[in-house]
Amino acid sequence: MLLVANHPNSLLDPIIVLAAARRDVRFLAKAPLFADPKTAWLMRLGAAIPVHRASDDPTKMADNAAMFRAVHQALASGDAVGLFPEGISHAAPAMAPLRTGAARMALGAAALVGGGFPVVPVGLTLRDRDIFRSEARVVIGASVAWEDLALRGAEDVEAVRELTARIAAALAGVTLNLEHWEDEPLVTTAVRVWEAERNVPPDAAARAARLAATTRILAVIRSRRDAEDAETVRAVAQHHRRLTRMRLRPADLVADVGWWRSASWAARRLPFVLPVWLVLGIAGWALFVVPYQLTGIIVGRVRLEADTRSTWKFLVGGGLYVVWVIALAIVAGLTWNLWAALSMLVAVPAIGMAGLLVRERWRGAWDDVRRFALLRGRRRLFDMLRAEQRALADRLEGLYQRHLSGDTT
Repeated sequence: MLLVANHPNSLLDPIIVLAAARRDVRFLAKAPLFADPKTAWLMRLGAAIPVHRASDDPTKMADNAAMFRAVHQALASGDAVGLFPEGISHAAPAMAPLRTGAARMALGAAALVGGGFPVVPVGLTLRDRDIFRSEARVVIGASVAWEDLALRGAEDVEAVRELTARIAAALAGVTLNLEHWEDEPLVTTAVRVWEAERNVPPDAAARAARLAATTRILAVIRSRRDAEDAETVRAVAQHHRRLTRMRLRPADLVADVGWWRSASWAARRLPFVLPVWLVLGIAGWALFVVPYQLTGIIVGRVRLEADTRSTWKFLVGGGLYVVWVIALAIVAGLTWNLWAALSMLVAVPAIGMAGLLVRERWRGAWDDVRRFALLRGRRRLFDMLRAEQRALADRLEGLYQRHLSGDTT
């Protein structure tokens, strides 16, 4: 299997793809990562295959013949190989033009495999790429159809060009390709308004398809300058601004805020304010506040591109956290005994992660309480927003029908 993904966030992208694939994946990685002590160990751990780029060292480009042979052999032996055919990690709102390497690798391996094999697009969409534990959406698309090209070989220029185009189309179908990053909340709000008012389950794959379709429609509206559709876009933007000011979501306006529903909600979350959970949440924060703050300070002093900040946080923070846990274990060993030191090595990470999960539940619960109080306490405002959103959903329905007639999305 050849996994092809977009590349919005440097070294963290392979980790996300690996988690989604749920199997071992051998990634291609730029050659300098194998020479850098900070990342070389990670490359060896994942059995990555080095790629020489002209932008890194033009004199090494001839060595890529060995890279192609390694990929062909890996695919022929049944491995999953992952790569990012854009060739670069970047923070642009849309994919960069694809290089031909993925197509050449697939066509070159087909002769050894005996025909076509799965070439699977993986779309990555990140909300806040440089913030710990922010949301990420991963959509695995249908395998690219290329059996008709499989045996034409990597030397066939037309076959390479055609397969590259098909891979690009498959990736475009599972990624969010915007004209400007400022369009992201506009597109997301439109989709979530429609889902909320039509009571559509927030299935990740279906939502990704709706986001992609809405992005295409927005581009068409801007190119045609249709007054009616442009007014719908302005209405979505205005609704988004109003909800943002009150820290509400489209789904909140259709939620049940009755007292019985609220009592049931409170009963499910009551255990998280019991003393044992309070202690765990606070202890988890206190144990790791020092390396957490140090990570932010160190990374904050380095001028970095948006797509590399998380990688630096991962590498710097990972090292600091390990050193910190070992230091706590040494202190425990010197203060008490060896068993205390060993216990610290196990208990400190466990308490830290459990405390993090508890605090996230606290934050989510507090946000829900605030929204409940707002929606119950300001009924006239709620009714106005509810009516506005219902009318907006009807306008979006008409817009989708006009632009997506014959499209099953």
